[in-house]
Amino acid sequence: MNLSNTAVARKPQWRQVCRQQDLVADSGVVVWLDGTQVALFYLPGEQQSLYAIDNRDPRSGANVIGRGLVGSLQGELVVAAPLYKQHFSLSDGRCLEDPQQELQVWPVRVNGQQVELAVG
Repeated sequence: MNLSNTAVARKPQWRQVCRQQDLVADSGVVVWLDGTQVALFYLPGEQQSLYAIDNRDPRSGANVIGRGLVGSLQGELVVAAPLYKQHFSLSDGRCLEDPQQELQVWPVRVNGQQVELAVG
């Protein structure tokens, strides 16, 4: 069997980043993950109520996405970057106005009372 041609499925490692009580409804909070700032958005009432997205605005370079306004644009949940107002999809990180800009997203879950991000 040639291992170089075989895809090996890796289970993600879940890392605790904060407690559920640290989340703010309909707003963002920022956590550290291995030296990277990650913005968590808790939207109660949505089918998926927790999103994790890069906090660094690719246009300005500032770590401000967690302070952005959450809303719906073209039927999609987005966060508006505070400085230049571009809109990023909370589900996949793409910028609705500029396909050259995108933010990394992470799988996120609540496990007991802990918020966890998947790494690896």
